[in-house]
Amino acid sequence: MTSNQLVAGPEAALPALRGAVAGLPSYVPGRRGAGVDVAALASNESHYDPLPAAVTAVAEAAGRMNRYPDMAAVELRERLAAHLGVTAAEVAVGPGSVGVLQQIITGLCDAGDEVVFAWRSFEAYPILVELAGARPVRIPLDEAEGHDLEAMAAAVTDRTRVILLCTPNNPTGVPISHDSIEAFLQAVPSSVLVVIDEAYVEYAEAGPDSLALYRRYPNVCILRTFSKAYGLAGLRVGYAVAAPAIAEGLRRTALPFSVSALAQKAAVASLDAGEEMEARVAAVRQERARMAAELAAQGWRLQPSQGNFLWIRADESLLARLLEAFDGAGILVRAYQGDGVRITVADPASNDRVLRILEAHAA
Repeated sequence: MTSNQLVAGPEAALPALRGAVAGLPSYVPGRRGAGVDVAALASNESHYDPLPAAVTAVAEAAGRMNRYPDMAAVELRERLAAHLGVTAAEVAVGPGSVGVLQQIITGLCDAGDEVVFAWRSFEAYPILVELAGARPVRIPLDEAEGHDLEAMAAAVTDRTRVILLCTPNNPTGVPISHDSIEAFLQAVPSSVLVVIDEAYVEYAEAGPDSLALYRRYPNVCILRTFSKAYGLAGLRVGYAVAAPAIAEGLRRTALPFSVSALAQKAAVASLDAGEEMEARVAAVRQERARMAAELAAQGWRLQPSQGNFLWIRADESLLARLLEAFDGAGILVRAYQGDGVRITVADPASNDRVLRILEAHAA
């Protein structure tokens, strides 16, 4: 066979992607920008530099990049267990909370099974569900931009395997109360895994005591990340707390060596620098409250956010005007077509720029 014979002709068929993949919506990340005048407020990243202890840990670990990381992440799991008051057998880690969520769905869902979640919520939910061949069941948010738990409970069928509760909800920032989740857990079958996704829990001043719920209801799984308050978005490390048998299943479904040694060391160091992280979180909370108060004075009607971001409900016309104004001012925000815009709370100077734009477009 000659080299020319290896080249496919114009009518040659290419290998076909799975139907679920071919029709899969792409995840839309927050837009990136360059330049000293660009305010990157689209991805809910921490605007602070990484914690110094994490930088030191990464620098020390970098000299051993020729070696594979600990696939079982024993040191990190043990440190998390001590931090949370659980055992290492109850902890599974992965590349960000979205990576752990993929392990959850892969571990629990067969083709045709159902995953129930609120909508609008984290954009990766339907993507991961459809990729697994399962069926996403979207339940509209209530009028207060929060989870309609009654409707979610009513949507459970004998094919439901997982329910996702995002608190505070991304992108609306609305938390779910402890009592509401407890009543919900009493209403759904114990055979359904209820995942409490707490990517922004460090910023929250209201919401559930998820560890208390987990200790009482074995079908609860807690999902968290180091990408937000801990400032490790670029290293990709998250974790779940679940019953030992479920956590073991999540570790089995993980891509081997998916959490780098640098990420593991940085996460451990970040946990040890908790007081410094909490001081940063307190500053973000203060700015969030300041912005919310000023926006209310301008005439904007916002739901109280418990994340490191604010949510403005906007129709297409208002959304287009806001995006044009933000783009013109060098401010990158996250738009959700037909729904609204999410704006990360950052340093006071960047937040003041946001406030000036919104003041000009207030009703």
